[in-house]
Parts: sequence; structure tokens; C-alpha cells
Amino acid sequence: MRLHEEMPDFPGITEWINGQATKADLAGSPVLVHIWSVSCYMCKESMPSINEWRDQYAANGLKVIGIHTPQSEKDTDIEMIKKAIAEQHLTHPIAIDNDRETADAFQNEYVPAFYLFDEALQLRHFQAGEKGLQLVKKRLFRILGIEEES
Repeated sequence: MRLHEEMPDFPGITEWINGQATKADLAGSPVLVHIWSVSCYMCKESMPSINEWRDQYAANGLKVIGIHTPQSEKDTDIEMIKKAIAEQHLTHPIAIDNDRETADAFQNEYVPAFYLFDEALQLRHFQAGEKGLQLVKKRLFRILGIEEES
């Protein structure tokens, strides 16, 4: 996806965990979409930051949506995914994208991947890999109108 492109829908979702979200539900709020896989070590390393932002910036309107995208056939095991969701304390809506249709709609090839959308659901920042979390946070602060922490 290119900057300022509109958020795609969530096509081909096999199952939603922790509630469902639609593009219409998210309109008017800044949204962080994180694409991850149960077999990805770096994905698990980034989860505490995602959870912290979800909880800390909910009052600022931030919505967080997880998209689980398999990297192998083994990653399509729903029970294994649910166990990882519980272990990682993911309480936000998680879409199970076993057919990779949503990942394709986002033109995504990486995990973890972070897509930050503004209230108009236009892409404001994309980052892949766990090392880019600080860049995501800087852009998140800008979208939320929060002073950066020193």
C-alpha cells in the first residue's frame, strides 16, 4: 500500500476472535493494524508494545486490529492461534486470515507488519519488522496529537 491510500476491507476472514470489526466500525478513529503469525518470533516480541498502545491510547480513540496471517500450513491451526492470543494477552479484535485474502488486500508480504491509519482511514505509516516499533510510535503520537515522551 502507498501512503494516503484508503484502508481496504477485511476480505476472506476465516474467523474473528475477541469481537469483529468492519471498516465502517473503524471510520472516525485512528487505527493500528498489525499483521502477525503464530510462528513468528519477532511478532511475539512486538506484542507487549501493541498491548501497551492499545490500552494507553484507547482514550485518545486508537483502535487496534490484529490480522493473523499464516506463514506455513501449520500456522492455520485455529487452536494454536487462540492459545497464542491468550498467552500474548491480545484482547483486541483478531482476524484469522488463513487464505491470506486480507494480507493480499493490504499488499502485505511481511510479519510483523504495522499499518497506521488516520481517522479518515488513510494510510499514514507502514513499518515491517519488530525493530521499527519506535518509528510506528512516533507516527502514532503525531496522529493522536500527543507530545512525544522524552
